[in-house]
Amino acid sequence: MLDYNPRPSMAERINALVDAALVAEREATPPRTYLGASRLGHACERALQFEFTATPKDEGQDFSGQVLRIFAIGHELEDLAIRWLRCAGFDLYTQKGNRPDGGQFGFEVAGGRIRGHVDGIIAAAPAALGLRTPALWECKTMNAKNWRACVKDGVTVSKPVYAAQIAVYQAYMDASVPGISAAPAVFTAINKDTAELHHELVPFDAGLAQRMSDRAVRILQATDAGELLPRITANRDFFECRFCPWAERCWELPT
Repeated sequence: MLDYNPRPSMAERINALVDAALVAEREATPPRTYLGASRLGHACERALQFEFTATPKDEGQDFSGQVLRIFAIGHELEDLAIRWLRCAGFDLYTQKGNRPDGGQFGFEVAGGRIRGHVDGIIAAAPAALGLRTPALWECKTMNAKNWRACVKDGVTVSKPVYAAQIAVYQAYMDASVPGISAAPAVFTAINKDTAELHHELVPFDAGLAQRMSDRAVRILQATDAGELLPRITANRDFFECRFCPWAERCWELPT
């Protein structure tokens, strides 16, 4: 008789233990109590409000162990990019005082209810590049498809959420790092599939930064008033909705 319920392989059993540990570790991490400035460019304000209020996601929408492993690999690749740039002659600060215990550079406004943490600040760069400093440095890892789109169209077109993040960081970091908004930010994208690197300069977009700041205030005010912000669309099949972890909850509401 054929066995239609074979015992899981050793690899599957080990992976299940690893993933369960990662999920448990994440669940033990206290949720954010602030609106992350890196997320303000997300298309839907209602989704941002759900995120800010730590509203439970739809069933099955929490991060799996595999997704958490992908996130972890991305962080490790960013650490490698820091090392590579420093080896290339960049004076790149990622922690205050460039000490492991110095704390990440960042800002908070609205009584700490809006916060952001930057990947790094370039204090100096190889003279041959002619870069203005100090400059914000932001780094993202991408799969090959998204990386190629970023190279072709630039971060502002291909990844507007990242562009909004950069603009907000340049605006709010200027108080603690004078002149950082005057210099174009350096955006680094790492192709996770090939280790190819893309770097581009992103001039400060004051209008975008203001729109994102206004959006953050709008989310805080609506939340304090107990109001739910509008959906991005009237069509449940809209692209953003199909991938939203709060889609079921959202569309069960009357408006």
